[in-house]
Amino acid sequence: MSKIGYVYVISSIAAIGGILFGYDTAVISGTTEALQSHFKLDDNTLGWIVSCALIGCIIGVAGAGWIIDTLGRKKGMFFSGLLFTISALGCAFPMNIEFLIMARLVGGVGVGVASMAIPIYIAEIAPPNIRGKLVSINQVAIIIGMVMAYTANRYIIDLGDEDWMNNMGWRWMFATEMVPAVLYLMLLYFIVESPRWLAKSQNLERAQLVLRKITRPEFVEATYSAILNNLKEEEGRVGELFRPKRRRITIMAMILALFQAITGINVIMYYAPRIFLSAGIATGDAYGHSIIIGLMMLVFTLVSLSLIDRVGRRILLLVASFGMGASLILLGQAFPNAEEGGGLLLFYTLSYVSFFSVGMGGVYWVVVSEIFPNRVRGRAMTISVIFLWGGNFLVAQFFPLMLSVLMEQVFFVFAVSCGICFLFIYLTVPETKGQSLEEIENKLF
Repeated sequence: MSKIGYVYVISSIAAIGGILFGYDTAVISGTTEALQSHFKLDDNTLGWIVSCALIGCIIGVAGAGWIIDTLGRKKGMFFSGLLFTISALGCAFPMNIEFLIMARLVGGVGVGVASMAIPIYIAEIAPPNIRGKLVSINQVAIIIGMVMAYTANRYIIDLGDEDWMNNMGWRWMFATEMVPAVLYLMLLYFIVESPRWLAKSQNLERAQLVLRKITRPEFVEATYSAILNNLKEEEGRVGELFRPKRRRITIMAMILALFQAITGINVIMYYAPRIFLSAGIATGDAYGHSIIIGLMMLVFTLVSLSLIDRVGRRILLLVASFGMGASLILLGQAFPNAEEGGGLLLFYTLSYVSFFSVGMGGVYWVVVSEIFPNRVRGRAMTISVIFLWGGNFLVAQFFPLMLSVLMEQVFFVFAVSCGICFLFIYLTVPETKGQSLEEIENKLF
């Protein structure tokens, strides 16, 4: 197997954690109506059950920086897979609503750790000319996980009547996540550790061995020397990120993370069936539409994958934020008449998720994994990703209430957010395509 082929294989294994990330994010969408009926929940409590996983994400992200910087990227990914397995089992067989919330929190911690460990690991093993494409594999995996969850949910709904769904069906939806989780734990045994983390941990001999496995022979020594020189110049402290020469990039990453959350994507991911049901679309069609949404996200994530190292990160982010805003405006206009024209509501929703997938979905993770110095990359990403999951928590917590009160006006709120996001990207986000991680640091800092 060629060096590039081997890197693709181990990146793909790491990205199975992205499948779990996506599955855990999307599976809840099929259970909301059944959970509300089974546990007799009001909208606020349902919002808490959905969004409490995002509290777990914040906890996971806060701890992930220490885990992946201290124990390694590989062990961080293994830990996330273990948490996904525990969460799937706990959500499927909760003794009460409090137990279900705890299981959702555990799964959220797994998502938080995975959202840190996977893009950093892939960025650190990938050659500069295909790094954007390889890091974006994780986003493809996230979307595949979502499609898998939507498809499993749609299939399970057809296995019984409404009473069966309210008592047993939602349990099967949660339990299906255990299959990819166990597979992930098994396959992680076969991947190498990040050479940059090994060098940072003073395990220099192993770092060289890994570089020989993943780097063309003529570039091994130059890459190794660049890593060592880079490590010597860094202090490895979080405080370094807020010193004058680095503060601008740190704040930019934090705000970009917040925009990835508050431009509305998780409204679609968590509540797609509920949105369609609120618009008067039949139950089967509502869940079927969710599958179509997931497939469209997969297609356009693959489009992003093919463009990111040719067109660049910045232009994809700009196109995405503009297109998302326009789609949300049209979605809000179509919502009141969706019962007569559900196809139009679906079309505008597909337009929105397509633009998101081209830019804000995968490109965000690429940019944030590239722009920070090596020895503090884990801690720096912790800060930005906490903003991401914090924004997601607020959106997921309050959207059921916002939809009930504002109806179609809620989509205009998110459209305004997309417009502000466009201006922010245009004014602040740098281009990083085709540069090594060390070159990016020298350019930015």
